[in-house]
Amino acid sequence: MTAIIDYGVGNLFSLLCSLKYIGEDAEVTGSPGVIDAADRIILPGVGAFGDAAEKLRKTGLDEAVLKAAAQGKPLLGICLGMQLLFDESEEFGLHKGLGLIPGRVIPLSRLPGWDGSLKIPQIGWNPLAIRRPSPLLKYTKEGDCVYFVHSYYAADCEQSIIATAEYGGSVTAAVERGNVFGCQFHPEKSGKVGLDILRAFTELGRGNGSAASTAASNETPCGSGESKGGASLC
Repeated sequence: MTAIIDYGVGNLFSLLCSLKYIGEDAEVTGSPGVIDAADRIILPGVGAFGDAAEKLRKTGLDEAVLKAAAQGKPLLGICLGMQLLFDESEEFGLHKGLGLIPGRVIPLSRLPGWDGSLKIPQIGWNPLAIRRPSPLLKYTKEGDCVYFVHSYYAADCEQSIIATAEYGGSVTAAVERGNVFGCQFHPEKSGKVGLDILRAFTELGRGNGSAASTAASNETPCGSGESKGGASLC
């Protein structure tokens, strides 16, 4: 079972719907007990880093996430959830993250080579450049497009980067460190490509993944392929 952590921020319905569409047993939960019993954990998130980090700690769910990661359970952070995996963020001040992946979160405007010609936030579809093999990207091809909505990006994390995207510079798109993974983009809003990434994640720790290997068709569940509408910044 995959637990989707509910700590008051995140597009939980689209994510839950996408997981059920690919045949995964999933549950939205704010219970440390349910998280402890889960096979895999997803940490979603939209909004500002500081607010999300505070909510995560006030609910005690930061400890549940850290415990699951220490136990070796596959953990996937999505959008702001990925950013929370890092050491710290400079969004509206300096805020401490979970420290599961070395690095920090800084404004897109500080990308090396940024010339200010592109809008911030980045909102839209971008092709992925695969930097190294990863089980999270086992069904993903070079140039597959995914959907981004963000104003900040993960920096100083070169050893963990598995995919990047170009947006006025090389943006960290996906990361991996042991059993901890992150996507800056929204797989639940990225059509078939995103469904395949979620499918690859749900197969972690279950051998050949036959229980969750329902092929994702070109259809997208619950409007998961929309290019705009209801998007929140991270």
